[in-house]
Amino acid sequence: MKDTKPITGAPADMSAPKASRFIDLEGCFNFRDLGGYATTDGRSVRWGQLYRSDALHHLTRHDVARLREQLGIRDVVDLRSTIEVRSEGRGALAHETVRYHHLPLFDAETRASDAVASTSLADSYFLLAQFAMQPIGRVINTLAETDDPAVFHCAAGKDRTGVIAAIVLGTLGVGDDDIVSDYVLTQENLEDIVHRLSSNAAYQATLSALPPDALHAEPQTMAAFLQQLRTKFGSLVGYARTAGVSEANLQSLQARLLVAA
Repeated sequence: MKDTKPITGAPADMSAPKASRFIDLEGCFNFRDLGGYATTDGRSVRWGQLYRSDALHHLTRHDVARLREQLGIRDVVDLRSTIEVRSEGRGALAHETVRYHHLPLFDAETRASDAVASTSLADSYFLLAQFAMQPIGRVINTLAETDDPAVFHCAAGKDRTGVIAAIVLGTLGVGDDDIVSDYVLTQENLEDIVHRLSSNAAYQATLSALPPDALHAEPQTMAAFLQQLRTKFGSLVGYARTAGVSEANLQSLQARLLVAA
């Protein structure tokens, strides 16, 4: 089993300020460690093993060196659509020896945003979780099959990334309150994220068509989404199994990411 000591700069326990979850990078506003959350069976998620982020293609060379040398990240899961990757590229990470997994949750011919629906944002997440069940299963399997620190990301690090974070944390046994709290942390830097996206002509039309709550990260959104998943699938583990995550990978994910509190 790996050493459970947190990386330099990571908080030693959950009493640390929530803002300390953020990894301070020049090119990303929403790069966060998912470690430290308690599970319902008395364990906790390891620090320095799993990260969520916004647009990694904006990372600077200094950022990339930090990801490689300090955080030790070896796996990058890109949730953006093919057209987003073609348009925006992979940035400086494209030149690094990381394992790159392009696993889009949807891949339409036209650009899709992080949340596209005329219903509430929670309903949009639930529809995405059903529509993209197989891709989500592939994401979880990929995270379970690596032995190295990994990061998953989309454009804003809020919606597609938020759905994956919620499902992974729920599958590990993290309680709803912490899953909701993790989702809401995006709100701290959301203004900067939206400003960058709205300054990009490729995203402007999509942003203008979003429902009002899509530009927020409110607790009731994630709470409602989690309730919908449980009503439909019984539990987050039930959803993961239905999405094609094997029992072996569910156990592997927990063995790699959980530690006794």
